[in-house]
Amino acid sequence: MDSVSFLLVAVILTALAFDFTNGFHDTANSMATSIATGALSPRVAVLVAAVLNLAGAFLSTEVAKTISNGIVDDAEVSPVMIFAGLIGAILWNLITWLAGLPSSSSHALFGGLIGAVWVGAGESAVRFTAIVEKIVIPAVASPVVACAVATLATYLAYVITHRAAAQVARKGFRAGQVGSASLVALAHGTNDAQKTMGVITLTLIAGGVLGHGSGPPWWVVLMAGLAISFGTYVGGWRIIRTMGKGLTDIQPPQGFAAETSATAVILASSHLGFPLSTTQVCTGSILGAGLGRRLAHVRWGIAGRIAMSWLLTLPAAAAVGGVAAWVAGRGNAGVALVAGVAVAAAVGFYALSRRRPVNPDNVNEPRVREPAERTLDTTA
Repeated sequence: MDSVSFLLVAVILTALAFDFTNGFHDTANSMATSIATGALSPRVAVLVAAVLNLAGAFLSTEVAKTISNGIVDDAEVSPVMIFAGLIGAILWNLITWLAGLPSSSSHALFGGLIGAVWVGAGESAVRFTAIVEKIVIPAVASPVVACAVATLATYLAYVITHRAAAQVARKGFRAGQVGSASLVALAHGTNDAQKTMGVITLTLIAGGVLGHGSGPPWWVVLMAGLAISFGTYVGGWRIIRTMGKGLTDIQPPQGFAAETSATAVILASSHLGFPLSTTQVCTGSILGAGLGRRLAHVRWGIAGRIAMSWLLTLPAAAAVGGVAAWVAGRGNAGVALVAGVAVAAAVGFYALSRRRPVNPDNVNEPRVREPAERTLDTTA
């Protein structure tokens, strides 16, 4: 096997590693509210999400085409640049997972690729117009739209059922959450799994295996679906706790409204080929569910930390991707150095997470809040 083909294999494996982190980083998107309300047990929830993420990966490839032939010029991209961009995305995913922040895996990937291609091939290889149209505008609009839809849906849910017995309404909405959470997981597979498909396809194009403008082969679809599904099953419990217990006190009507609103926004974007952040959509929906019930139930301190991570994701991942591209561009030794640093960092983050572990047994326990958060949360 020559060095080029070896590098292609290494990049594909790194892409699947990113897909795995994408899975456990985003499990909270579909299942945090169902776990918080007790509609699904934690272990059953991640199993359902994993299966439906895999199924969703086969429903569409429009987003994958946007990644492989949209935000960067595939004729200027090399496997080394893609490898460096993936490293930037993986490290940002691990940092935010350790902090329990539901940042965007999608924007981490875009940022890593943009930074690596910019350093490796120059500014002209980055399609800034497409980035604004396909990434920045949806990133700003999608959480706002999801929040507004979820606010209205939550308000209507309580108005429609206000005469029903509380226990009957709660039971009905919990049953409905099983279906709505499943739809979010399916929608997540149609959007997020495709991003890795697009990256692998871009790698194959850059390596001369596929022609320019090609879509993902069937085996790429399968591998990407399996990787994100396995990551989902592992469960990103730290982020699940933040989204389920940190932002607002979720009740079954709110959970149902948040999940159905998120599903509608995600599926619409997948159909249009917009690779938006499912994390931002689902977080916006949860905020809307809090606003729809009562304004004081939203903990704005936590929401502010999440928003800050959103602002930092694209430039931070781009910076890491750019540095990684510069080092990896020095040859095989550079690639090995970048890979070694990434593995060491991943091991270090995992070791730090074991100091205060979050798992299926304690994910629904009340979180310990800082004094600043107590001041902002008027319902505590």
